[in-house]
Amino acid sequence: MNKLIAVFCLTLAAFGFAPTAIAQALPVDSLDRIAAIAEDDVILQSELDRAVSNVLSQYRQNPQQLPPRQELERQVLERLILLRLQVQRAGSTGIRVTDSDVDQAIQRVAETNKIDVRQLRASLEHEGFSYDEYRKTLRDQLLVQRLRQRVVQNQVNVTDSEVDILLGSNSLKSGEVHLAHILISVPEGASAEQIQVSRDKADSVKKQIDGGMDFSAAAIRYSNAQDALDGGDLGWRRYDEVPETFANLAEGMQPGQVSQVLRGPSGFHIVKLIEKRSSGQKLVTEYHARHIEINVTEVVTSDDAQKTVRDIRARIVDGHEDFAKLAKQYSQDPNSANGGGDMGWFPIDQYGTRVAETLAAMKDNDISQPFQTDVGWHIVQLLGSRQQDRTDDAKREQARDVLRNRKAEDEYENFLRQMRSEAYTCASIAEYASPSLPQCGAETNEKKPTAP
Repeated sequence: MNKLIAVFCLTLAAFGFAPTAIAQALPVDSLDRIAAIAEDDVILQSELDRAVSNVLSQYRQNPQQLPPRQELERQVLERLILLRLQVQRAGSTGIRVTDSDVDQAIQRVAETNKIDVRQLRASLEHEGFSYDEYRKTLRDQLLVQRLRQRVVQNQVNVTDSEVDILLGSNSLKSGEVHLAHILISVPEGASAEQIQVSRDKADSVKKQIDGGMDFSAAAIRYSNAQDALDGGDLGWRRYDEVPETFANLAEGMQPGQVSQVLRGPSGFHIVKLIEKRSSGQKLVTEYHARHIEINVTEVVTSDDAQKTVRDIRARIVDGHEDFAKLAKQYSQDPNSANGGGDMGWFPIDQYGTRVAETLAAMKDNDISQPFQTDVGWHIVQLLGSRQQDRTDDAKREQARDVLRNRKAEDEYENFLRQMRSEAYTCASIAEYASPSLPQCGAETNEKKPTAP
């Protein structure tokens, strides 16, 4: 995989999307035919071709793992359609992404690849990719990410009682697991015959794996999951970050073992345990500090605030005045001023990056040089540090995450299935048609498309 493709994959992986979405960042020809219609949008043949070419490039060392070209094109097209539908839904529900949001995302991509934005842009242009289209791709990923947040935030609530029940059941699993999976999907509102067809296909896939077929190749060839073209690889995740059924299954499996066919809400699954690892005691370094804060306001400039803080520091360091007394007199932090600036014990990242960087470079009883944050200028004195056992707190937070993630995953999966079943989609080219994507003009969807 060349450097640019790696950049794209890292970009999309950060937002949870398969590499096939890279096609949206590629230029398209002015004369093109429509491959599919997705509600009020179209997917051009050139976009699909580029997406498929990218997949072929990723697997050029192991092309035998890929399904036949026509099946691969159908899989990629389905993923492009699902992405387009989510972007449209985000826009129709008022979700917006600003240029500043995109700039920050690009900065994160550059930092991940250990280059700056200028080098990232130069790499894109060198490989013939449009920087404007790349920005559009990132904007779409952010829209989908925020759509998911909106869908689940009002529907997913975890109570203290639920956390207590889960902890009391002794079923909470600690550690991490590396899984891969294959999904043979069942259509929304499927008939008994359709369910049996999917079941038979899943059984056939499992039989091929048992007969020696590589699991990753089987996932690429047969799976309907969004990560199929990654060989179904879910990567390393905490137990609470995978479906409960998978977590329970993995606990009793050995590395390399493949499960029997499982029935789930979206279809039939086959799971492979690649590896697992345990987690130990959770020790957290906590810091005890006090500070003096002078805010920047409409009438107090940054220079004025900096000078005030510098003068106060000189009175403490050179004049040996009492830090706590000056904090009570001058500090404008309402949470700590009356306590002599005492911030109590806290993890290093609790008050933001700038405070964390300052504390990390200090020794006990040191008083920092003046530094600036979003609210104003500060000095901080490090009073001490300690290792604190937060194992119980970590378990409780893990339990809350388990419940939250389970509910969020189920909620958004149901949302996607419903959205997909209600949306008007069709294949403009006969060879791309499938039961889930009828050919335009022959579809059964009640809703008809607007003119593209």
